[in-house]
Amino acid sequence: MFTSIILALSWLAIPVALIAIIDDWFLRPRRQIAASPAAAPTPALVSFCYVALPVVVIAAVLRLLIADHLDFSLVLVVIAALSGIIWGLDVLFFQRTRTAAAAEPGTVDYARSFFPVAVIVLILRSFIFEPFRIPSDSMMPTLLDGDFIVVNKFAYGLRLPVLDTKFLNIGEPQRGDVVVFRYPPDPSINYIKRLVGLPGDHVTVRSDRLYINDVPVPFTPVSRYNDGCYQNFQLADEQLGQHRHEVLYCRTSGDIVSEPLQSCNRGPGHSYVCDEPSTDGAPVPERGDRDDMIVPAGSYLMIGDNRDNSADGRFWGYVPEANLVGKATRIWFNWDLQRTGGPKWGRIGMRIE
Repeated sequence: MFTSIILALSWLAIPVALIAIIDDWFLRPRRQIAASPAAAPTPALVSFCYVALPVVVIAAVLRLLIADHLDFSLVLVVIAALSGIIWGLDVLFFQRTRTAAAAEPGTVDYARSFFPVAVIVLILRSFIFEPFRIPSDSMMPTLLDGDFIVVNKFAYGLRLPVLDTKFLNIGEPQRGDVVVFRYPPDPSINYIKRLVGLPGDHVTVRSDRLYINDVPVPFTPVSRYNDGCYQNFQLADEQLGQHRHEVLYCRTSGDIVSEPLQSCNRGPGHSYVCDEPSTDGAPVPERGDRDDMIVPAGSYLMIGDNRDNSADGRFWGYVPEANLVGKATRIWFNWDLQRTGGPKWGRIGMRIE
């Protein structure tokens, strides 16, 4: 419901802004001059647009924060360019000829305020840190759907915004890093997974365990995992490079299927039951098993910590170096709109291992 309202209001941002700009620049000054010295009346529709403008702009910003298919860098570039053009045109052509009766258009005041903010945010987001929202369960238990994280943009080198061309090499991805990258089948979508395979590695996945260059990755089962929405899953500690983290898994040969659970405080389709067959401890062939995946030069293999509920490199292949966005570092907020109970305040500030 909340998402639908945000979406509907955000679609009004462009027409409302256009009406406000046209009136502010061209029509309102004429009304003021014609009515001077009395106050000029404002048409009802235009008055509504001025009142609604902050609301629809906020809705558009919120939509940007929850969108999965939007290039926010491009949006910032457009905002910086438009506000700079509006401000510049006013300085060059309109400011000196504006009469005393015609006040400065509010859009010019907005542009003068937005331009430096947009440029600063663009620089910070492109070269230093970028916020990212976790959109799925694929990185449980490390990251939860609804976590808002900080991504280090300079960890793997600096890239030009929008073009994504690297112009300064600072560091290289390390095994075990949690990485945000542009999804190879559709680069307009950002994904987040754990870096498992480096260029040239031979990686095997067997019964949710990783083998890199024929060496098993340290993997220690800990306990059963039950959080109300995931029932009877298994939890294990895993050591990948310098990163010690937890993984979630289920010994089953098929897909895990969503089942309604009364204990789950999330929306429909977000609860699962691990139903493991009795095998007396023998390995169970699984859907995610892969034998000897050879990571190509200049690419990486990414796999989710939620081994049985992650669409990752086991299914769609490898991530080219050019698709890397940055390294996930910390959680700065948490709020899953599908989950009742509000934000999980205890997750704020958690370091991502």
